[in-house]
Amino acid sequence: MSQEFLVSARPDLAAARAEWLASLARERRLAGLTVEAYERDTRQFLQFLTGHCGGAPGISDIAALRPADLRSFLAHRRNGGAGARTLGRGLAGIRSLLRFLEKRGLANAAGAAALRAPRQPKSLPKPLAAQDALRVVAAGEQLVEEPWIAARNAAVLTLLYGCGLRISEALGLGGGELASPRDGVLRVTGKGGKTRIVPVLPAALEAVAAYRRLCPYHLAVDRPLFRGARGGPLAPAVLQRDMRRLRGALGLPDTATPHALRHSFATHLLGRGGDLRAIQELLGHSSLSTTQIYTGVDAARLLEAYEAAHPRA
Repeated sequence: MSQEFLVSARPDLAAARAEWLASLARERRLAGLTVEAYERDTRQFLQFLTGHCGGAPGISDIAALRPADLRSFLAHRRNGGAGARTLGRGLAGIRSLLRFLEKRGLANAAGAAALRAPRQPKSLPKPLAAQDALRVVAAGEQLVEEPWIAARNAAVLTLLYGCGLRISEALGLGGGELASPRDGVLRVTGKGGKTRIVPVLPAALEAVAAYRRLCPYHLAVDRPLFRGARGGPLAPAVLQRDMRRLRGALGLPDTATPHALRHSFATHLLGRGGDLRAIQELLGHSSLSTTQIYTGVDAARLLEAYEAAHPRA
């Protein structure tokens, strides 16, 4: 992947960076989009260092980096319009690369580890209302002409809302998954290679079974369950495109994305009295604080209902 772009670095650093990127997917099992983001962020960092150091950087230049150099890069990106989230992710990618080099005795990552990441803006997830989430799942098969593609979309969307899966997790399922009506649980490998057990609702099993019956391709155990029109793995961009068409037809806001169905899963469980720890396990969050953000969503919805209905609001 990294060889597709012109990287401003000396051969020793370019080779080490390529090995690091490969290890992210192979050993740490990061999602493809995360690896792409880290590739882009570190490429921009090396381009910055080329001007900052007066030439293409090598491992010796990386080893000599000071916190002030990293702060200069963040200021450069901020001046270019990058927001706090982008800057935070960029710093995370640089830290990961430096830790990789440090383990090989090529650099010291202490300076980057000590640098404080930009303060992230607090924002709540934007789930769909329960009736809108059900409309999306029910209408997922109405806007495409091919019956098997319509059934595929309905199955994926049902898994996102019914099981709280990430898009990458749903599209990463193998052909042997959910092949029987008795498959009441799903073993999902999420971020960082963390595995969790997720119960599968009968509606999700039925949706996958309908897709299996109509899919024109052999769904081998060692191949993806969900296929694109030509038989290859279904790309997230295709599902996102179909979701844009769907929300336009249903009159839903731009926040109605495939990932919003995962937010909806968590929010609706919490609103019905679901235990926060259990929801944490179902979502695959490493920290409970990540899951607790949904309590803010639920509180915000209660306040909206109060302001809309109470005569003294």
